[in-house]
Amino acid sequence: MADSGALCRSETQYGQSGQRLALPGGDTVWVALQGAHVVSWQAAGRERLYLSPRNRWDGQTAIRGGVPVCFPQFNQRGTLPKHGFARNSLWSAARPVVQDDRVQQEFSLSWSAQSLALWQSRFEARLRVDLAPGALTLTLTVHNLDSRPLQFSGALHSYLAVDDIAQVRLQGLQGQAEWNALTDHHAPAAAELQFEGEFDRVYAAPPGALFLQDGSHRLEISQSPSWANNVVWNPGRDKCAAMADLPADGYTQFLCVEAALVMAPIGVDAGTHWQGWQRFRVLKD
Repeated sequence: MADSGALCRSETQYGQSGQRLALPGGDTVWVALQGAHVVSWQAAGRERLYLSPRNRWDGQTAIRGGVPVCFPQFNQRGTLPKHGFARNSLWSAARPVVQDDRVQQEFSLSWSAQSLALWQSRFEARLRVDLAPGALTLTLTVHNLDSRPLQFSGALHSYLAVDDIAQVRLQGLQGQAEWNALTDHHAPAAAELQFEGEFDRVYAAPPGALFLQDGSHRLEISQSPSWANNVVWNPGRDKCAAMADLPADGYTQFLCVEAALVMAPIGVDAGTHWQGWQRFRVLKD
């Protein structure tokens, strides 16, 4: 660890316990133990994730911004609390691993009496955070420790920081099946998405990467085929103004581009596991 120059340490921010990973070139990640929630990712001299200044930071309320882990339920598609219980649970941190110019750390959440009261499956979920120069990879693994199959839906609900949502362009979804959740309309996706007003759509994930253009900044977003969907979301002005944990202009500063399982839950047989990753890479101007 000393030879690589990477830094890994426990650190408290916003009154929350967490882990900071840092590279000699200046890239950093901070992960709160509540939800194994990636709160901050700084790369190429810029914060890449949006974090609401109106978070309560009470250890119980879901954190708005960063990368929430939605598990074992997406949104309200089931009987569990919205987006499941993982984002409000306390995860454990394993020892970090340093390899050359990258560092990774794994966080885990296991079934408990409290989780069984909500969801009757014995499981272990692991989130691996892998920081490399100009890149961040998040890998979620769900182990079925039960004697029967389990089913879940979920997402890596990534809030990507932007300078001005009106100037943002998202490419890479052209022709993919699109469901507009606001109008219940199905159509093929356009070659380029632009954002005026509330935007809430689910896509069949494409085989290639997505590209987020934010002024002079460009971000490549890719994911494993095991995530069947992409969710693209921005609340727009009116909905944002009604959300207590966002400032009135918060919608102008982020776009959610999520790796997700939405339209149908995934099954995991007893004694096996499912794994899915999402990767962000800063592209040079």
